[in-house]
Amino acid sequence: MTTHAETLVRTRDDTRVRRGRGQWTAWAFLAPLIVYLVAFYAYPLYRNLDLSLRHYTVRSFVQGDAPFSGVDNYRTVFDDATFVPALLHTLAFTFVSIAVQFALGLALAVFFTQHFRLSATLRALFLVPWLLPLIVSASTWSWMLNSDSGIVNYALQIFGIAPINWLTSPQWALPSVIIANIWIGIPFNLVILYSGLQAIPADIYEAAALDGASGRQRFWRITFPLLRPVSAITLLLGLVYTLKVFDLIWIMTKGGPTDASTTLATWSYRLSFGNLLPEFGPGAAVGNLLILIALFFGLLYIRRQRRDQ
Repeated sequence: MTTHAETLVRTRDDTRVRRGRGQWTAWAFLAPLIVYLVAFYAYPLYRNLDLSLRHYTVRSFVQGDAPFSGVDNYRTVFDDATFVPALLHTLAFTFVSIAVQFALGLALAVFFTQHFRLSATLRALFLVPWLLPLIVSASTWSWMLNSDSGIVNYALQIFGIAPINWLTSPQWALPSVIIANIWIGIPFNLVILYSGLQAIPADIYEAAALDGASGRQRFWRITFPLLRPVSAITLLLGLVYTLKVFDLIWIMTKGGPTDASTTLATWSYRLSFGNLLPEFGPGAAVGNLLILIALFFGLLYIRRQRRDQ
């Protein structure tokens, strides 16, 4: 017969075995995710950092013997006359785009909460700009904003307004790509904010209506505060996405004319691949600056979330 002490020891051993198996099972499930993050996030970030700290040429890029240059590439970027305009264009493109996208997306989300006839169909149609490939959207906007044969200038002429050189004028190139990016981003804001509105209990609105609150008061005192967590993540995702927009701008204006619509993303590409003599180091340095800007706002969001909890 087994004693009570032997039973306790056997129970403890069984518990340890089960815990060990559970830990191995957990690591087995985590392993694919860890491999994915290392292969597609950590390693590319390391390579980009390494590129920005070495003097790479086409030959050294292939052979892998580029000399270490420290922060010289970053000095080159900061001293370049293109840096400040590209940074300002990036900030203007990003913040104007996400502000208008968020405002229009929220307005449409509130509108579609009325559940009128064909609301689901119209809401689905609003997703079309988001579902289209960016090359299709950019090409379509390039045709619409064409100075000679674009439909936008044709519509302006009907109302007696002189044609505008949307994509070839330094004054209008950046607003043109901002308009196109706003059109693409509205559906994303609409979907996320509409889902957030559906999570707000209807009882709160009914109680506010019984207390005599108007529609505007219900929006600013109920809807907007309760939608704040969803709004924060929507703005953060929009910010990170908009910071790295490249293909839309490159297809429509290539950053021109005279760098009037150049952003950090297009400048990084042009430094690395757009010149006869590629400057891989400065191009990687510009890319790292974009990562730091996105990381700054991501950490700011996390800090705000912790403070609100």
